[in-house]
Amino acid sequence: MTFITGSWLPTNFLRLGRIDRLRARVSSFIALNTGPITAFARTSTDQIRADAERLSHIILEMQRCFVLHLCKELAPGNVSFPQFFLLTYLDRKEVLSMSEIAKKMGHTTAAASGLVARLENLRYVVRSAARDDRRKVMVCITPKGSALVRRIREEMVGNIMKILNHLTPDEQKAWIQIYSKIYDYCQSK
Repeated sequence: MTFITGSWLPTNFLRLGRIDRLRARVSSFIALNTGPITAFARTSTDQIRADAERLSHIILEMQRCFVLHLCKELAPGNVSFPQFFLLTYLDRKEVLSMSEIAKKMGHTTAAASGLVARLENLRYVVRSAARDDRRKVMVCITPKGSALVRRIREEMVGNIMKILNHLTPDEQKAWIQIYSKIYDYCQSK
């Protein structure tokens, strides 16, 4: 235990009994910043937890980085993030019922209706009755809504390209593979 030697031990360390010397070592050891040392004592669960905490910090910072830029883009059109995410979904699916929107957004049908109403007021979507059942409300993105989605997506692609330029080709490939796997997992939930 050579790492427990040094001036931080009590001056009368050698005069102490065996148990007291052990206590002095332990209390001095506890007082140290043991960052690198505790890494050897971690269990796999502890390591996974530490990695998850680190990733959660990274994800929040990345979202902040992208969201701050999106915020500047979305503010002039008065579109919130949930509304923008709904527009991106509608842009891929063309037409959705109000219940499908509520399910996708994790909202009640009433909350989804309010979300759609604001987008409709901005002329990004239109509502209509379903042909087979007039009680069923269908929502479709307008060309104006699609243009907003395209513009913001293009900006995001540009930002991601800047990040990719800082990575090696192997890192780029690994990032795509990892994010694809995470995306698949999220889609299954």
